[in-house]
Amino acid sequence: MIRKTVDRALERVLITLMMVMTLDVLWGVFTRYVLGSQASWTEELARFLLIWIGILGAAFASGRGMHLSIDLVSHRLSANSQKRLSNLIRLLIAAFALLVLVVGGLRLIYISQKLGQHSPALNIPMWMVYFVIPLSGLLILYYKLTERPSPH
Repeated sequence: MIRKTVDRALERVLITLMMVMTLDVLWGVFTRYVLGSQASWTEELARFLLIWIGILGAAFASGRGMHLSIDLVSHRLSANSQKRLSNLIRLLIAAFALLVLVVGGLRLIYISQKLGQHSPALNIPMWMVYFVIPLSGLLILYYKLTERPSPH
């Protein structure tokens, strides 16, 4: 039940971000070609939104089991070995999400805050942009720890 709620919430966030990015890019094109001077903030906002969509989209795809995988070995294994391989892969993905995305992302946020980094056009703190990294890591970690093993 909680997993479906997380899925729906993440899906709505991704749809909203995509709509905002579409409107932002359209506004940038309009101001550039119709008004003769592009609004300076539109390109930076589109870049940040694309980062958020890509990283949160990876978490969403991971939760739905839609991530890219190479199936060269598993179909040759016994059912028990397939299950063990699947569990190992889930464990490795969870470890990556925890160590690289959550821990590394939190360190990046901390450093960004300490340095007082702000984006050039929007003048927003860069930690707000980087926040998506540990957030996505937590989502991937949640998905991998609550994933049911595939019955190969």
